[in-house]
Amino acid sequence: MEPGNSTRVSEFLLLGFLEDPELQPLIFGLFLSMYLVTVLGNLLIILATISDSHLHTHMYFFLSNLSFVDICFTSTTIPMMLVNIQTQSKAITYTGCITQMCFFFIFGELDNFLLAVMAYDRFLAICHPLHYMVIMNPWLCCLLVLVCWILSVLHALLQSLMMLQLSFCRNLEIPHFFCERNQVVQLACSDTFLNDMVMYFASVLLGGGPLAGILYSYCKIVSSIRAISSAQGRYKALFTCASHLSIVSLFYGTGLGVYLSSAVTPYSHFTATASVMYTVVTPMLNHFIYSLRNKDVKRALKWVFGGQL
Repeated sequence: MEPGNSTRVSEFLLLGFLEDPELQPLIFGLFLSMYLVTVLGNLLIILATISDSHLHTHMYFFLSNLSFVDICFTSTTIPMMLVNIQTQSKAITYTGCITQMCFFFIFGELDNFLLAVMAYDRFLAICHPLHYMVIMNPWLCCLLVLVCWILSVLHALLQSLMMLQLSFCRNLEIPHFFCERNQVVQLACSDTFLNDMVMYFASVLLGGGPLAGILYSYCKIVSSIRAISSAQGRYKALFTCASHLSIVSLFYGTGLGVYLSSAVTPYSHFTATASVMYTVVTPMLNHFIYSLRNKDVKRALKWVFGGQL
């Protein structure tokens, strides 16, 4: 695009799901329901973890952190979308867009890192059970979570600062329901080569690194499980990983689906629809996966409510 077409940006327009007025009440109700289920479900996981002394373990410490991050991750995008539907407005300020993008990176990366930390925790518990309590002590647990936060915040700030260097054209329509980084970069008039290189490098390092760690951990876990002589022992070891493995598959599966859909059709509304899977559906299902498959969590929730679930 020509530099002469650039202008000082005050706001962007989020097209998302707002183009069909007849569907807006349905979309509003659907997203509000999913958001409430996500927030309340993950809050219950946090409350159960705090309330039940049996859940004061390393695994549930990481799970409560993951639940908190899921609440924040969903709250970064959905409330703004609901407000826009209710007010019939598509606008988001330039500052609001960059801020939303920054928090989206923070909590998205935190999800990624925490899943890797939880895989490492399961690896130590199954492959090195005798040394587990010595290695995975409370100090290390807090340190791992702190490192996750630091790396996520630094990456988000870097991406946000890179976005601030771009100048934008008069076409400020984003075919998404939030300020998705790739969609915003497509609107820039200035050269985006450096932004793209930073994004690709960060994706490989910060995305591929945790995924490689998860795959390595589970390769070792499978090898250790196969060495267990009793069928009951193998089942018990496998069961402790089932919930985490389900969430990992859901998180990376939906993320890969969004990436592939945006690569094939970068400007289509199908990309926005696919993004719902990892921004809304995945955080909503996480607490269901852990609570329905875990007797300890179900017992804690039963205690919290003081009755049968």
